[in-house]
Amino acid sequence: MPNSPVIDPESIANLRALSPDDGDVFLKEVLGIFLDDTPIRIAELHSSHAAGDAATFTRAAHSIKGSSSNVGASELRAVAEQLEHQSRVQGLTQVAPLVVELEAAFARVQVELQKIIA
Repeated sequence: MPNSPVIDPESIANLRALSPDDGDVFLKEVLGIFLDDTPIRIAELHSSHAAGDAATFTRAAHSIKGSSSNVGASELRAVAEQLEHQSRVQGLTQVAPLVVELEAAFARVQVELQKIIA
């Protein structure tokens, strides 16, 4: 998705529209929760991968997929979806490169969301 924005502006507009008169308090709260929670889910990916726990790994990937979709982080959502699918279908044997890709995508998302929150 090289030409796609890191964060879909329409998703941010939709979140803003849920509470249009609060000066972005709601938007910043949602984005803050996402920024706080996603590293926890990424840590779950690492620990469950190391433990060979495919069920926990799949749940963590699913969680990242859903929350990424909510904030309009489409690349991050797509990688999380790949991880979820691969862990469900093939297990954890070849997920490590995708976890690295997911971490890189999240780093890009963090930068863009911090600009919105600031």
